[in-house]
Amino acid sequence: MMMAKKELERLTMPKSRRPRKIKRIAVSSKRQISIPKEFYETLNIGEEVTLELHGNHLVIKPVHEGFDDFSEEILADLINEGYTGMDLMVEFKNRKAQLGSAIDSLISETANTETIEIDDLFEVDDDE
Repeated sequence: MMMAKKELERLTMPKSRRPRKIKRIAVSSKRQISIPKEFYETLNIGEEVTLELHGNHLVIKPVHEGFDDFSEEILADLINEGYTGMDLMVEFKNRKAQLGSAIDSLISETANTETIEIDDLFEVDDDE
Protein backbone atom coordinates (compact mmCIF):
# COMPACT_ATOMS: atom_id res chain seq x y z
CA MET A 1 0.00 0.00 0.00
CA MET A 2 2.88 2.34 0.79
CA MET A 3 4.33 1.97 -2.73
CA ALA A 4 0.99 2.83 -4.34
CA LYS A 5 0.67 5.90 -2.11
CA LYS A 6 4.18 7.08 -2.97
CA GLU A 7 3.58 6.55 -6.69
CA LEU A 8 0.29 8.47 -6.47
CA GLU A 9 2.03 11.34 -4.64
CA ARG A 10 4.81 11.42 -7.25
CA LEU A 11 2.40 11.45 -10.17
CA THR A 12 0.24 14.21 -8.72
CA MET A 13 3.01 16.56 -7.59
CA PRO A 14 3.70 19.57 -9.80
CA LYS A 15 6.15 18.83 -12.60
CA SER A 16 8.65 21.35 -11.27
CA ARG A 17 8.91 19.50 -7.92
CA ARG A 18 9.28 15.95 -9.27
CA PRO A 19 12.71 14.50 -8.67
CA ARG A 20 14.53 13.39 -11.78
CA LYS A 21 17.73 11.49 -12.46
CA ILE A 22 19.15 10.81 -15.88
CA LYS A 23 21.98 8.43 -16.77
CA ARG A 24 23.37 7.60 -20.18
CA ILE A 25 24.10 3.88 -20.64
CA ALA A 26 25.49 1.74 -23.45
CA VAL A 27 23.55 -0.81 -25.48
CA SER A 28 25.51 -3.97 -26.32
CA SER A 29 25.67 -5.54 -29.78
CA LYS A 30 23.08 -8.04 -28.45
CA ARG A 31 20.70 -5.12 -27.61
CA GLN A 32 21.32 -5.53 -23.87
CA ILE A 33 21.58 -2.75 -21.30
CA SER A 34 22.74 -2.63 -17.70
CA ILE A 35 20.59 -0.75 -15.23
CA PRO A 36 22.73 1.51 -13.02
CA LYS A 37 23.01 0.14 -9.47
CA GLU A 38 21.52 3.30 -7.96
CA PHE A 39 18.39 2.98 -10.10
CA TYR A 40 18.20 -0.78 -9.55
CA GLU A 41 18.30 -0.40 -5.77
CA THR A 42 16.05 2.66 -5.61
CA LEU A 43 13.33 0.90 -7.60
CA ASN A 44 13.83 -2.42 -5.79
CA ILE A 45 14.06 -4.23 -9.11
CA GLY A 46 13.87 -8.00 -8.85
CA GLU A 47 14.32 -10.55 -11.62
CA GLU A 48 11.91 -8.95 -14.10
CA VAL A 49 10.89 -5.56 -15.45
CA THR A 50 8.20 -4.52 -17.91
CA LEU A 51 8.99 -2.40 -20.95
CA GLU A 52 6.54 0.13 -22.34
CA LEU A 53 7.00 1.97 -25.61
CA HIS A 54 5.54 5.51 -25.56
CA GLY A 55 6.25 7.20 -28.86
CA ASN A 56 10.04 7.35 -28.97
CA HIS A 57 10.46 6.69 -25.21
CA LEU A 58 11.11 3.35 -23.56
CA VAL A 59 9.80 3.08 -19.99
CA ILE A 60 11.22 0.37 -17.74
CA LYS A 61 9.16 -0.56 -14.67
CA PRO A 62 9.97 -3.10 -11.97
CA VAL A 63 7.63 -6.08 -11.67
CA HIS A 64 6.39 -6.51 -8.12
CA GLU A 65 4.31 -9.67 -7.95
CA GLY A 66 1.11 -9.22 -5.99
CA PHE A 67 1.57 -5.46 -6.00
CA ASP A 68 -2.13 -4.88 -6.55
CA ASP A 69 -3.20 -7.82 -4.39
CA PHE A 70 -2.63 -6.39 -0.86
CA SER A 71 -3.45 -9.77 0.73
CA GLU A 72 -0.59 -9.61 3.21
CA GLU A 73 -1.51 -6.09 4.29
CA ILE A 74 -5.18 -7.01 4.68
CA LEU A 75 -4.32 -10.11 6.72
CA ALA A 76 -1.96 -8.15 8.97
CA ASP A 77 -4.67 -5.56 9.64
CA LEU A 78 -7.25 -8.23 10.40
CA ILE A 79 -4.92 -10.06 12.79
CA ASN A 80 -4.11 -6.76 14.53
CA GLU A 81 -7.86 -6.18 14.85
CA GLY A 82 -8.18 -9.55 16.61
CA TYR A 83 -9.77 -11.71 13.91
CA THR A 84 -9.04 -15.45 14.10
CA GLY A 85 -10.29 -18.72 12.61
CA MET A 86 -13.35 -18.61 10.38
CA ASP A 87 -14.06 -14.99 11.34
CA LEU A 88 -10.66 -14.11 9.88
CA MET A 89 -11.48 -15.95 6.64
CA VAL A 90 -14.92 -14.33 6.27
CA GLU A 91 -13.65 -10.82 6.94
CA PHE A 92 -10.63 -11.33 4.66
CA LYS A 93 -12.94 -12.27 1.76
CA ASN A 94 -15.14 -9.27 2.57
CA ARG A 95 -12.22 -6.82 2.53
CA LYS A 96 -10.74 -8.33 -0.63
CA ALA A 97 -14.11 -7.82 -2.31
CA GLN A 98 -14.03 -4.13 -1.31
CA LEU A 99 -10.56 -3.55 -2.75
CA GLY A 100 -11.77 -2.68 -6.25
CA SER A 101 -14.14 0.02 -5.05
CA ALA A 102 -11.44 1.42 -2.73
CA ILE A 103 -9.05 1.75 -5.67
CA ASP A 104 -11.79 3.32 -7.79
CA SER A 105 -12.36 5.82 -4.99
CA LEU A 106 -8.66 6.72 -4.91
CA ILE A 107 -8.68 7.23 -8.66
CA SER A 108 -11.73 9.50 -8.53
CA GLU A 109 -10.14 11.55 -5.73
CA THR A 110 -7.23 12.32 -8.03
CA ALA A 111 -9.44 13.27 -10.98
CA ASN A 112 -9.16 16.98 -10.15
CA THR A 113 -5.39 16.96 -9.87
CA GLU A 114 -2.96 18.03 -12.56
CA THR A 115 -2.53 15.34 -15.19
CA ILE A 116 0.85 14.66 -16.72
CA GLU A 117 1.37 13.46 -20.25
CA ILE A 118 4.06 10.84 -20.86
CA ASP A 119 5.97 13.24 -23.13
CA ASP A 120 6.14 15.77 -20.28
CA LEU A 121 7.84 13.18 -18.10
CA PHE A 122 10.70 13.02 -20.57
CA GLU A 123 10.86 16.67 -21.46
CA VAL A 124 14.43 17.89 -21.17
CA ASP A 125 14.84 21.20 -19.35
CA ASP A 126 17.25 23.67 -20.90
CA ASP A 127 19.17 24.01 -17.63
CA GLU A 128 20.08 20.29 -17.43
